[in-house]
Amino acid sequence: MVLIALVWSSMMSLGGVAAETVMLYPNIFGDAPASLERAREFMVAGGPSDYFPPLGASVVLTGIVAVLLTMRDPRVRWWVLAAAAVFIGCEFVFSALYFWPRNEIMFVDALGTHSPEYLRQVAQEFVAGHRVRLAGGAVAAALAFTALLRHVTTRPADVPAEVPPGVRR
Repeated sequence: MVLIALVWSSMMSLGGVAAETVMLYPNIFGDAPASLERAREFMVAGGPSDYFPPLGASVVLTGIVAVLLTMRDPRVRWWVLAAAAVFIGCEFVFSALYFWPRNEIMFVDALGTHSPEYLRQVAQEFVAGHRVRLAGGAVAAALAFTALLRHVTTRPADVPAEVPPGVRR
């Protein structure tokens, strides 16, 4: 059950990042600094910062629980551990180190604090770094899905397959 939760939450995160890439990024970063100012005005009621932290926390939590619950299962443990590590590395650590400071510059600091050239540079860096986050989310989701598939399609060697009544081996 925890593997299903891990796959679901990691796929939701990947889908959110992909949708953000296609729908929001062209509008937010397309014409910095003017587009950054419009984004500030538009995302008053809610934005990515309201969606991704709770979702990311659910992926991290289910990843940790899945790692703990699958440590004794050699068929899936390394897939689950890799999925959790990639997600934590690409979505949390990389975001904290790379994106959070740029978010401050573009969306928190008072308007006029930074030059238009600097804001354009930071917006380009943000979009370039976003590819790492998108790729990491895809890899983490694929690893989690692989773990789930291995869990449901393989059996330990010491458990015989059930044969339906009337079928010969």
